[in-house]
Amino acid sequence: MIAVNGRFLTQRVTGVQRFAAEITRALDAMAAEGLLPGARLLRPAAGAPSPFPHLRDEPFGRLRGQGWEQVELPARARGSVLVNLGNAAPLLARGRQAVVIHDAGAFDTPDSYSLAFRTWYRALHRALPRAGARLLTVSEFSRGRIAHHLRIDAARIGVIHEGGEHILRESADAAVLARHDLQPGRFALVVGTRAAHKGLAGLGEAQALLASRGLTLAVAGAADANVFRNAGDPQGQAVAPLGRVTDAELRALYESALCLIFPSRYEGFGLPPLEAMTCGCPVIAAHAAAVPEVCGEAALWFDNDGPRRLPDALARLLDEPGLPARLRTEGLARAAGFSWRAAAERLVALLPKEAA
Repeated sequence: MIAVNGRFLTQRVTGVQRFAAEITRALDAMAAEGLLPGARLLRPAAGAPSPFPHLRDEPFGRLRGQGWEQVELPARARGSVLVNLGNAAPLLARGRQAVVIHDAGAFDTPDSYSLAFRTWYRALHRALPRAGARLLTVSEFSRGRIAHHLRIDAARIGVIHEGGEHILRESADAAVLARHDLQPGRFALVVGTRAAHKGLAGLGEAQALLASRGLTLAVAGAADANVFRNAGDPQGQAVAPLGRVTDAELRALYESALCLIFPSRYEGFGLPPLEAMTCGCPVIAAHAAAVPEVCGEAALWFDNDGPRRLPDALARLLDEPGLPARLRTEGLARAAGFSWRAAAERLVALLPKEAA
């Protein structure tokens, strides 16, 4: 019997919470089919009602956040294998649990996190395997980096890929295009935060190239156009900062964009490129971290520090006949190899076999 750590339901939605929600949705479907008898969702009492009708809903506790997770959750999970999907897990659950650690960013990209955050995560991630927890992650890249920093055999870490089909769940909301004066096929899309490892500050040359062609750089998730100002376009007028967007709006953006530009130098998986390919949007990405595992040969690649430059890849996409259509076709085929159901089934197969 499994119990899902539902703390993610009380957190702001980023990639990690997206993963947790989609995996739990797939587990819920498996429970509806009778494949996970007795499966439970354990969540803080202060949270919203569970959106997963086939997992037994158990809200409880007086604490919140890490206190709830470390102190109250282990006792309630007793008798089940606890499934932790968001980088953290209670040490007191020891070997009766599995935890998905999405990357080794707290070690590899410390400038992207506060001192308190990275100190806690480094200590927790070192302690979990010593406590007997089953470690899982989302790519071979992350498996290698986590094993390196925790000084454990990589074979002790299971790999579960992600899915992209959630982006098709809602109909595209094309009103986002009119609201930001975006024309289909006349803008390149960037999806990401301003965290240092996301690489958004290095898009100046791409912005200048787009501006010279009368095109726009639309940035979802980063609201400050000043980040992209550069000598080629000193006023930043070729940038459309979109801020946070809904899934329906994001689908419309993917389906209408010239391409997705993904400059991140560090990703445990790389969900936006998979979402883009699922929607038939060509991808131009930095050849870094786990993203090549996701896109394979279905993307145009550039180097953040190397001979393959982003402006050259972008110019090729704009100028080479048939290339956008080929990337759309290859991206759709590549994306079809990933699904949240397959990820959830893989997770269940990798869980500890007995609850202590």
